[in-house]
Formats: sequence, structure tokens, C-alpha cells
Amino acid sequence: MSVTDRVEIDLDLVEELTKREVAALDVKHARSLAYREEAKRRLPGGVSSSWQTWPPHPIYVSHGRGAHVWDIDGNEYVDYHNGYGVMVMGHAHPTIVEAVQRRVELGTHFAQPTEDALDVAEQLYQRTGLPYWRFGNSGTEATLDVVRLMRGSTGRDLLLKVEGSYHGHHDALMVSVFPSPEQAGPREHPASVPQSKGLIRGATETVINVPFNDADAVERAFAEHPGQIAGMIVEPVMTNCGVVLPDPGYLQRLKDLCHANGAMLAFDEVKTGFTVAWGGAIEAFGVQPDLVAFAKALGAGIPCGAIGGTEEAMRPIVEGEIEQVGTFNGNPLTMAAAKANLTRVLTKDAYARLEELNAILRRCEDVIERYRLPASMKLLGAKGSIDWSPTPIHEYRDLWAIDDRVPQLAWLWQLNRGVFKSPGSKWESWTTSIVMSDRDAERYVENFESLAEAITR
Repeated sequence: MSVTDRVEIDLDLVEELTKREVAALDVKHARSLAYREEAKRRLPGGVSSSWQTWPPHPIYVSHGRGAHVWDIDGNEYVDYHNGYGVMVMGHAHPTIVEAVQRRVELGTHFAQPTEDALDVAEQLYQRTGLPYWRFGNSGTEATLDVVRLMRGSTGRDLLLKVEGSYHGHHDALMVSVFPSPEQAGPREHPASVPQSKGLIRGATETVINVPFNDADAVERAFAEHPGQIAGMIVEPVMTNCGVVLPDPGYLQRLKDLCHANGAMLAFDEVKTGFTVAWGGAIEAFGVQPDLVAFAKALGAGIPCGAIGGTEEAMRPIVEGEIEQVGTFNGNPLTMAAAKANLTRVLTKDAYARLEELNAILRRCEDVIERYRLPASMKLLGAKGSIDWSPTPIHEYRDLWAIDDRVPQLAWLWQLNRGVFKSPGSKWESWTTSIVMSDRDAERYVENFESLAEAITR
């Protein structure tokens, strides 16, 4: 179907339907609405992270089991949020529960190494081919360590990142995450826009932004800043814009350009690690970076982070030239959960289940065609998205053409019908889990079709 054959969505109808969905949600969330006011007494906005305040109100979760979660009002949902990818193994997985309980009884923290760390590192080596590993406690810590290694190894200050990518909330990379058209500058030379107040003065001046899927822009940046760029960090699959896949050859060319200019390439696999494939994006696309940052799904719900690298990239840590430290690094509880997760839960065989679920979810493409929706769909492993654009999103700026009201209605529609997706679905993808049933996938498709019918009537 050509772009011109797509139906034009009536935005007045979208607004009318959104009001109805919000009203219906408010009825279901009477306790949540009251609790938010209670929580505001001590928690700014009633939440623990600024991004948890997505309108119309936070979803306060009580508990989860398998592929489902329950909010404090008692409503049950199929979980397509899964903590942005953390819970791809499902909630309260018996193997993880057993491993954590056993470790708690033996002690949960010593600030000293334990044996499980080596077992986890060996698993990561098998999945990526990268020989050296260090652990931390979050994706932010992991990308912070990666940046320090790139700068310390090269003696250079400048960093390359992709416009519209989030790499954690430290000053070095909290730049041009969601820049507006008024702030972003020309595509050929995107501006470096601080995501928040409070960044150290000059932080944005050390970051060069380039569009995703544009290796020529990377080549141009190296030419304009000869001998100054320490390295490039990139999500091999952009996940803050739905699911944006790399063009064939793009990732390999980034590696070649970095090495040709004495710089390093780092993959931010905080979200893609153990979700898009057994070996993450490194396996999925066959390109091994100098450094990689993992977190989220690695710890099976326990806070964690990890950096891995080639012998050359990790040499400064091995030789003590660069310190990678943290009291909770390699925490025994985290390592016990990660070991059980990698060796007994997220095995190679487990990923076949994700493909079975995707075969069902692909029926959404039939819905898109049948109702002539201005939308497109992408799937890879546990990650997927429906973009309200007739052509697939290729880079961050493609999102500007999407009216925020349509994806917001789509999120509310699924939520009111028992599917919990990450708020802000224009920006975030979904994550399935290996414990989802066929019925869990079918519910998403059925909800999507009922939405399609409602907005095209």
C-alpha cells in the first residue's frame, strides 16, 4: 500500500476518544489517584523517577507473576512494559526466586569479590566474544564507565552520540535526548541540547550529535574534528523511538570509521542486551564493538550493570591506569540472580518463544493494511513497536511528523483493555517475555484492531 492510500485520522475524534479513555481509567484507578496525593508528601510528583509521571497519572504496581502485573487497585495486565526490557524472563521466575533466596541466606553484601562474578563474566564472553568484564549497578553506571575508558584510553575529550538516544543520566551523555525542532539545529550539524538543567558547564560542548543510520555524518564529524574524538557510543537498535533498526552495513562502517580515526566504538546494549537475541545486538548484527554496556535484563530484576571489552579496550583497567570502582560492584545478590538468569533461564532455546510470539504480533500488520492505517511495525526478539508513521522510523527526526495524540490514545486503549505498555509509547518500544502465552499476544492484536476500527469509523 502506498503512503497516499492511507486513511487520514480525524484528530478531533482522537481527542474525544482520549477523554473517554482517561475517564474510564480514572474509575479503575481510584486508589492510585488517591495514593498519588499521599505520596506527594514525601516523593516529588508522588514517584521515584521523573519519567514515572507520564499523564494522565502514574500506574502504581502492586506485584507481578509470570507475564502479568497487578496495580494497587487490583487491575490485572499483560506486561508489555517489563521494566523497559528488564523482565524479559518474566516476573518472579521460580529459578530466579530460588537463586535470590539462597543468596540472601548466605549474606547479600561484602564489598569483596565472590565466585559467581566469574561465572557471569564467562557467560557474557560466550555470548559476545569480548574477553574482559566489570560489573556495576545500572545502565547509567555502565555507560559512564564506557565513556571514561574511551576518553582515558585515547587522551581525547570529544564524544560522538546519536541524536535522540538516551544513554543514562550522567553529564557526559545526557545531551540531545529529545530535542525539539526549535532546539535541534540543522540535520547536517545537530545542536547539542542539554536534557536537563544542572549539567556541568561545558558538558554539551564535548558531545557531537549525528543522525542514526547516517555513517556519512559520522565520517564528516571525524573530518571536522581530526584527532579530537575519543569514540562513539551508539544503541545498535534505537529504542527511544520505538524500534529503529540499523541499515545493512551501518554498524560495521561505524566501527571502521572509528578505528580509521584512532577512536573507539561502544555499543549501549542496556536495552537490547538479552532481549533482541541471546548474544544481544552483537549476535543479531554480527558486529563486535570495542566496548559494550549491559544492564536491565542481565540482573533479572536486581539492579545491575556491566561493561565488557576487547583486551586492548580493557587494558587500562587491567593495568590500573583507569579506576572502575563501586562498593556494590559485583554484589553477590546481583551476581547470583544474573548467573541463574543467564545459565538456566535465558538460554538459547528460550529465544524461540519470542519468535513464536512475534508470529502472532505480526498480525498487527494485517490490521494496518486492512484499515489503511498510517502506521508501520518493527519486531526484533522481545522488542517491537508500532509507529504511527506510514513509513518506518529511520532516525529521531522522523518522529516529529507524528502527532503525539495518536500514540497516547493507543497506549491508553491498550491499558484500559488489559495490556500494560511503557508510557510515552511514541518514544518507547514494548518488550515481550519468554513466559507470555499465545493468548497474551492475541490480546494485543485484538486491542489494536478495536482501536483501528474506532479511529477510522
